[in-house]
Amino acid sequence: MKTSSLVIKAIICLSLSLCMLTVSWAAESSGDFSVSKELKQKYRQEILGTQQAAQTDKEYIIGYRDILYVEVYGEGSMAIGPSAPASSGTMLDAAEPQAQEGVRGRGTGSEVGMDGRVSLRHLGDVYVVGMTLGQLADYLKKLYSTIYDTPTVITTLLQSNSRQYTVMGQVKAPGLAHLDFPTTIVKAIAKAGGFTEWANSEVTIIRQGNELIADKADVKTKKKVEKFTFDYDDFLKGKHPEKNILLEPGDVVVVH
Repeated sequence: MKTSSLVIKAIICLSLSLCMLTVSWAAESSGDFSVSKELKQKYRQEILGTQQAAQTDKEYIIGYRDILYVEVYGEGSMAIGPSAPASSGTMLDAAEPQAQEGVRGRGTGSEVGMDGRVSLRHLGDVYVVGMTLGQLADYLKKLYSTIYDTPTVITTLLQSNSRQYTVMGQVKAPGLAHLDFPTTIVKAIAKAGGFTEWANSEVTIIRQGNELIADKADVKTKKKVEKFTFDYDDFLKGKHPEKNILLEPGDVVVVH
């Protein structure tokens, strides 16, 4: 009997640990945290020291076709629709790998439609494009507060499909590519298969203002077109490495 009791206690402790681990992976409503962004930044700078500036990446802004995971803690996933049935699934379910290699499916997440909305349990269609994940969590917390008592809403980006760039011209595999991680011009060319035999070393990047960039979303001006040039031969010689810039959503890379 003592052995059985110990086994039951171990199972309960393991279950609680998994639940706590699941929450730690997700971004909850900012209203559920007592530590301010300023305090986090202060302590982070103290750890890094005065010799190095504390880098802070811009917050992600939700766009069309992004895959989001939305959960009311204790109630399970709020996603509905094909391939994302309403269930008591958790982030552990959402983290499962895709069944088919190369297919960017939604899994247990909710896909942001071309109308900028996601379908969620009890709420129906909710417009989310243009929000950060923190803003979305706060917004959904207000909505779900009409249904649940003091809900904790968890919002997570499962897959970024809205951020893309285009590679054209003398590369082996031109076309659209997802901007899943920081990508320089050289990385973009390598991902496109490299230069063709007819390519020269000159590359042009055409950039327009993009509402998916946090520091540009608030600028209420007409989109400004920018053009950058990059010479691959100079790069190989160690000249102008600063011209190997990071790409932004919507950039067009033209290889001459």
